Amino acid sequence: MTADAFLPDLPTVLVVDDEVRSQDAMRRTLDEDFTVFTASSADEARGLLERQPVSVILCDQRMPGVTGVNFLKEVRERWPEIVRIVISGYTDGEDIIAGINEAGIYQYILKPWSPDHLLESVRNAVEAQTLQRQTSRLDLELRTSTRVLRQRTASQMAQARSHFDFDRIVRAPGSPIDLVCSMAERVARYDIPVLVLGESGTGKELLARAIHYASPRQTGPFVVENCAAIPDTLLESELFGHKRGAFTGAFDDHPGLFQRASGGTVFLDEIGETSPAFQVKLLRVLQEGEVRPVGAPRPIPVDVRIIAATHRNLEQRVREGLFREDLFYRLAGVSITVPPLRDRVADIAPIARQIALDVAGELGHPGATLPDDTLACLLAYPWPGNIRELRNEIARAMALHEGNELPPGAFSPRVLQGRAAGGVDGLVAAIPSSGTLTDRLDVIEAMLLRETLLRHRWNKTKAAAELGLSRVGLRAKMQRFGLDKP
Repeated sequence: MTADAFLPDLPTVLVVDDEVRSQDAMRRTLDEDFTVFTASSADEARGLLERQPVSVILCDQRMPGVTGVNFLKEVRERWPEIVRIVISGYTDGEDIIAGINEAGIYQYILKPWSPDHLLESVRNAVEAQTLQRQTSRLDLELRTSTRVLRQRTASQMAQARSHFDFDRIVRAPGSPIDLVCSMAERVARYDIPVLVLGESGTGKELLARAIHYASPRQTGPFVVENCAAIPDTLLESELFGHKRGAFTGAFDDHPGLFQRASGGTVFLDEIGETSPAFQVKLLRVLQEGEVRPVGAPRPIPVDVRIIAATHRNLEQRVREGLFREDLFYRLAGVSITVPPLRDRVADIAPIARQIALDVAGELGHPGATLPDDTLACLLAYPWPGNIRELRNEIARAMALHEGNELPPGAFSPRVLQGRAAGGVDGLVAAIPSSGTLTDRLDVIEAMLLRETLLRHRWNKTKAAAELGLSRVGLRAKMQRFGLDKP
């Protein structure tokens, strides 16, 4: 008997075959994914099984002294967890039936076998054993450890509440978000609908999760649907469900998100993008507390709390006839507005530092700090895309820049220039619409000076050299335009 070096992280496979060439062929096929042991007889295999745990046995059917099926019957009795596979060059129907019925054979592989088929069969066998063990463990816990499971569930729920707590919404001391969170926390305890308003990327979904986990429904599901992402017909099916045969492609009954979220919270993002026709159906659900799946003969009661969000001005859309007034008041039991990032500049630094930590973990990056001049650059930019744009910029900088610090030059030109638009349009928008030519040229000159200084981390020698100025000349222009290092 021979064996590869034992690798504890790999599942173990025992090949039992009296032909050494067959052993070697199977070893070469399997040894990259499994630890492979070999035995030339049933006696040799039996001795190994008494010393070594094995996940799968590949056993030849025709061997001297004992058939593969008879040997695997013994294995089934003594080591029932081992997955048993027979390999044979003969298609004897009685052997196959006996193997399945008496030895509990997982699979019967005929020679000549292909390497891909053999490898896939063994992988599936290992997965089947893993699932069987997990199921057995779960059955045991359900029978004997109700208290343990209850404690485990309570612990996981406590972790979720902690992770999505209002205090975990990153902000600076005295931030405007303090008032938002205080209001949301008071509202959370009451089972009334909430409408979260604010620009895209401000963190409306994060606030909605915090409301859910601070509410009496915290043990129920929290499900999210972006109403702008799918057309009305599919949105109705996704939220309310459908019956089999209700439309082309409806091959099975499909419970909607409202049914699956029963007892919990449904977060309807971008509610302002829905059509008036869909708004009528949603209004009925909110009024009646029941949904009618597409194609169903009768409605189904549901018990959910609605939190809706939009970047639109819904009151304006009501006046324009694009959003139903009665639905607006149904959704806006309490309205909470999340301010944009440009209105809470003090929050940019702590949010950016947290994002840098999160992105480093996601990218497998060793991590990067944000020096003061980089933070000054981030603080000067208006962030029209809010936190989502800030995250994208940090991820881009971290992916493109080598080193433990992210300098200002690692960010895109529009952030360096402290303006939000792209290319010429953004530059034109930054120039005053009135004034003398000299005044307007001064604005352009100040922008170019500032961008160059930021990119060179306020190194006046390098900035002056790039701009074709002396250090004295650069310093004079900085004083003229009030460009001091932050």
